[in-house]
Amino acid sequence: MNSALDSIRASDARAVRDSVAVVRRATLDDLTRPTPCSAWNVGDLLEHMTVQHRGFAAAARGAGADLARWKAEQPGPGTVRRYLSAADEVIEAFAEVGAAEQDFALPEFGADAVFPAVRAIGFHFVDYVVHAWDAARALEIPFTPSADLLEAALPLALAVPDGAHRRRPNAAFAPAQPHSALRDPLARILLHLGRSPSWAPPADDASARERTG
Repeated sequence: MNSALDSIRASDARAVRDSVAVVRRATLDDLTRPTPCSAWNVGDLLEHMTVQHRGFAAAARGAGADLARWKAEQPGPGTVRRYLSAADEVIEAFAEVGAAEQDFALPEFGADAVFPAVRAIGFHFVDYVVHAWDAARALEIPFTPSADLLEAALPLALAVPDGAHRRRPNAAFAPAQPHSALRDPLARILLHLGRSPSWAPPADDASARERTG
Protein backbone atom coordinates (compact mmCIF):
# COMPACT_ATOMS: atom_id res chain seq x y z
CA MET A 1 0.00 0.00 0.00
CA ASN A 2 1.37 3.42 -0.95
CA SER A 3 -0.02 5.71 1.74
CA ALA A 4 1.29 8.98 0.21
CA LEU A 5 -0.19 8.17 -3.19
CA ASP A 6 -3.44 6.91 -1.73
CA SER A 7 -3.79 10.00 0.44
CA ILE A 8 -3.16 12.56 -2.28
CA ARG A 9 -5.45 10.96 -4.84
CA ALA A 10 -8.22 10.60 -2.24
CA SER A 11 -7.89 14.31 -1.45
CA ASP A 12 -7.82 15.14 -5.15
CA ALA A 13 -10.97 13.12 -5.82
CA ARG A 14 -12.77 14.99 -3.05
CA ALA A 15 -11.66 18.36 -4.47
CA VAL A 16 -12.81 17.35 -7.94
CA ARG A 17 -16.20 16.23 -6.60
CA ASP A 18 -16.54 19.54 -4.75
CA SER A 19 -15.97 21.28 -8.09
CA VAL A 20 -18.57 19.07 -9.75
CA ALA A 21 -21.16 20.13 -7.17
CA VAL A 22 -20.48 23.74 -8.11
CA VAL A 23 -20.30 23.31 -11.88
CA ARG A 24 -23.57 21.33 -12.02
CA ARG A 25 -25.33 24.56 -11.12
CA ALA A 26 -23.98 26.53 -14.07
CA THR A 27 -26.32 27.31 -16.94
CA LEU A 28 -25.63 28.37 -20.51
CA ASP A 29 -26.42 31.96 -19.53
CA ASP A 30 -23.73 31.81 -16.84
CA LEU A 31 -20.89 31.19 -19.27
CA THR A 32 -20.30 34.89 -19.92
CA ARG A 33 -20.08 35.83 -16.24
CA PRO A 34 -16.71 37.21 -15.02
CA THR A 35 -14.48 35.12 -12.76
CA PRO A 36 -11.63 35.78 -10.30
CA CYS A 37 -9.33 34.79 -13.20
CA SER A 38 -9.52 38.18 -14.92
CA ALA A 39 -8.72 36.89 -18.41
CA TRP A 40 -11.49 34.29 -18.34
CA ASN A 41 -15.25 34.24 -18.09
CA VAL A 42 -17.05 31.21 -16.66
CA GLY A 43 -17.09 29.40 -19.99
CA ASP A 44 -13.37 29.88 -20.48
CA LEU A 45 -12.66 28.77 -16.91
CA LEU A 46 -14.75 25.60 -17.25
CA GLU A 47 -13.15 24.66 -20.56
CA HIS A 48 -9.71 25.19 -18.97
CA MET A 49 -10.71 23.00 -16.02
CA THR A 50 -12.01 20.36 -18.41
CA VAL A 51 -8.86 20.19 -20.50
CA GLN A 52 -6.71 20.06 -17.38
CA HIS A 53 -8.64 17.00 -16.22
CA ARG A 54 -8.19 15.40 -19.62
CA GLY A 55 -4.50 16.27 -19.80
CA PHE A 56 -3.75 14.94 -16.33
CA ALA A 57 -5.78 11.80 -17.05
CA ALA A 58 -3.72 11.29 -20.20
CA ALA A 59 -0.53 11.80 -18.17
CA ALA A 60 -1.66 9.15 -15.69
CA ARG A 61 -2.10 6.76 -18.61
CA GLY A 62 1.25 7.53 -20.22
CA ALA A 63 0.03 9.93 -22.93
CA GLY A 64 0.53 13.33 -21.30
CA ALA A 65 3.15 14.44 -23.82
CA ASP A 66 0.50 14.48 -26.57
CA LEU A 67 -0.26 18.20 -26.89
CA ALA A 68 -3.63 17.48 -28.46
CA ARG A 69 -4.80 16.24 -25.04
CA TRP A 70 -4.26 19.75 -23.66
CA LYS A 71 -6.22 21.74 -26.25
CA ALA A 72 -9.34 23.35 -24.79
CA GLU A 73 -12.62 23.54 -26.67
CA GLN A 74 -14.68 26.70 -27.14
CA PRO A 75 -17.37 27.37 -24.53
CA GLY A 76 -20.90 26.53 -25.57
CA PRO A 77 -23.92 24.35 -24.83
CA GLY A 78 -21.74 21.30 -24.11
CA THR A 79 -19.39 23.01 -21.65
CA VAL A 80 -20.93 21.75 -18.40
CA ARG A 81 -21.48 18.26 -19.79
CA ARG A 82 -17.86 18.08 -20.92
CA TYR A 83 -16.68 19.16 -17.51
CA LEU A 84 -18.67 16.50 -15.66
CA SER A 85 -17.38 13.79 -18.01
CA ALA A 86 -13.77 14.95 -17.66
CA ALA A 87 -14.06 15.01 -13.86
CA ASP A 88 -15.07 11.34 -13.86
CA GLU A 89 -12.25 10.57 -16.30
CA VAL A 90 -9.47 12.06 -14.18
CA ILE A 91 -10.66 10.40 -10.97
CA GLU A 92 -10.73 7.04 -12.77
CA ALA A 93 -7.29 7.61 -14.34
CA PHE A 94 -5.66 8.54 -11.04
CA ALA A 95 -7.18 5.44 -9.43
CA GLU A 96 -5.27 3.33 -11.97
CA VAL A 97 -1.86 4.74 -10.99
CA GLY A 98 0.12 2.01 -9.28
CA ALA A 99 3.26 3.76 -8.02
CA ALA A 100 4.04 7.11 -6.41
CA GLU A 101 7.05 7.53 -8.71
CA GLN A 102 5.21 6.78 -11.95
CA ASP A 103 6.11 9.43 -14.53
CA PHE A 104 3.55 12.07 -15.49
CA ALA A 105 4.46 14.10 -18.58
CA LEU A 106 3.02 17.60 -18.08
CA PRO A 107 4.02 19.75 -21.08
CA GLU A 108 2.35 22.85 -19.68
CA PHE A 109 5.35 23.05 -17.31
CA GLY A 110 7.81 22.77 -20.21
CA ALA A 111 8.34 20.69 -23.34
CA ASP A 112 10.02 17.82 -21.51
CA ALA A 113 8.55 18.30 -18.04
CA VAL A 114 7.99 15.04 -16.17
CA PHE A 115 6.97 14.67 -12.52
CA PRO A 116 6.38 11.70 -10.22
CA ALA A 117 2.72 10.79 -9.84
CA VAL A 118 2.44 11.77 -6.19
CA ARG A 119 3.69 15.28 -6.96
CA ALA A 120 1.68 15.70 -10.16
CA ILE A 121 -1.56 14.68 -8.45
CA GLY A 122 -0.69 17.19 -5.72
CA PHE A 123 -0.52 19.93 -8.36
CA HIS A 124 -3.94 18.89 -9.63
CA PHE A 125 -5.42 18.75 -6.12
CA VAL A 126 -4.44 22.30 -5.23
CA ASP A 127 -5.61 23.56 -8.62
CA TYR A 128 -9.10 22.14 -8.08
CA VAL A 129 -9.50 23.49 -4.58
CA VAL A 130 -8.80 26.91 -6.08
CA HIS A 131 -10.74 26.46 -9.32
CA ALA A 132 -13.81 25.20 -7.44
CA TRP A 133 -13.64 28.42 -5.43
CA ASP A 134 -13.21 30.42 -8.66
CA ALA A 135 -16.32 28.86 -10.16
CA ALA A 136 -18.38 29.21 -6.98
CA ARG A 137 -17.50 32.89 -6.61
CA ALA A 138 -18.29 33.56 -10.26
CA LEU A 139 -21.65 31.83 -9.90
CA GLU A 140 -22.29 33.45 -6.50
CA ILE A 141 -22.98 30.21 -4.69
CA PRO A 142 -21.57 28.99 -1.34
CA PHE A 143 -18.32 27.03 -1.30
CA THR A 144 -17.09 25.56 1.97
CA PRO A 145 -14.52 22.76 1.58
CA SER A 146 -14.03 20.53 4.60
CA ALA A 147 -11.40 21.61 7.10
CA ASP A 148 -9.27 18.50 6.66
CA LEU A 149 -9.20 18.98 2.88
CA LEU A 150 -7.98 22.54 3.26
CA GLU A 151 -5.36 21.50 5.79
CA ALA A 152 -4.09 18.94 3.28
CA ALA A 153 -4.02 21.51 0.48
CA LEU A 154 -2.37 24.35 2.41
CA PRO A 155 1.24 23.07 2.55
CA LEU A 156 1.10 22.09 -1.11
CA ALA A 157 -0.17 25.54 -2.07
CA LEU A 158 2.47 27.28 0.06
CA ALA A 159 5.16 25.25 -1.74
CA VAL A 160 4.27 26.94 -5.05
CA PRO A 161 7.10 29.43 -5.59
CA ASP A 162 6.41 33.14 -5.82
CA GLY A 163 8.55 35.47 -7.90
CA ALA A 164 8.81 37.64 -10.98
CA HIS A 165 7.59 34.78 -13.22
CA ARG A 166 4.10 35.33 -11.82
CA ARG A 167 3.99 38.75 -13.48
CA ARG A 168 4.51 37.35 -16.96
CA PRO A 169 1.62 37.13 -19.44
CA ASN A 170 -0.39 33.91 -19.03
CA ALA A 171 1.31 33.04 -15.73
CA ALA A 172 -0.49 30.27 -13.85
CA PHE A 173 -0.85 32.44 -10.74
CA ALA A 174 -0.72 36.14 -9.93
CA PRO A 175 1.85 37.33 -7.38
CA ALA A 176 1.26 36.14 -3.81
CA GLN A 177 -0.38 38.50 -1.34
CA PRO A 178 0.46 38.71 2.40
CA HIS A 179 -1.25 35.97 4.39
CA SER A 180 1.05 34.60 7.11
CA ALA A 181 -0.91 36.28 9.92
CA LEU A 182 -4.18 34.63 8.89
CA ARG A 183 -5.57 31.43 10.37
CA ASP A 184 -8.13 30.65 7.65
CA PRO A 185 -6.47 28.00 5.42
CA LEU A 186 -8.65 28.75 2.38
CA ALA A 187 -7.83 32.45 2.56
CA ARG A 188 -4.12 31.63 2.88
CA ILE A 189 -4.26 29.31 -0.14
CA LEU A 190 -6.06 31.91 -2.23
CA LEU A 191 -3.76 34.77 -1.24
CA HIS A 192 -0.59 32.76 -1.77
CA LEU A 193 -1.83 31.84 -5.25
CA GLY A 194 -2.68 35.42 -6.14
CA ARG A 195 -6.43 35.42 -5.56
CA SER A 196 -8.43 37.87 -3.45
CA PRO A 197 -10.75 36.05 -1.00
CA SER A 198 -13.09 39.06 -1.14
CA TRP A 199 -13.51 38.93 -4.93
CA ALA A 200 -17.11 39.21 -6.16
CA PRO A 201 -18.65 39.82 -9.59
CA PRO A 202 -19.07 43.50 -10.47
CA ALA A 203 -22.31 44.92 -9.12
CA ASP A 204 -23.29 46.10 -12.60
CA ASP A 205 -22.74 42.69 -14.21
CA ALA A 206 -25.90 42.15 -16.26
CA SER A 207 -25.82 38.40 -15.62
CA ALA A 208 -25.46 38.68 -11.84
CA ARG A 209 -28.35 37.32 -9.81
CA GLU A 210 -28.92 36.22 -6.28
CA ARG A 211 -28.26 32.55 -5.56
CA THR A 212 -28.92 30.59 -2.40
CA GLY A 213 -28.32 27.05 -1.17
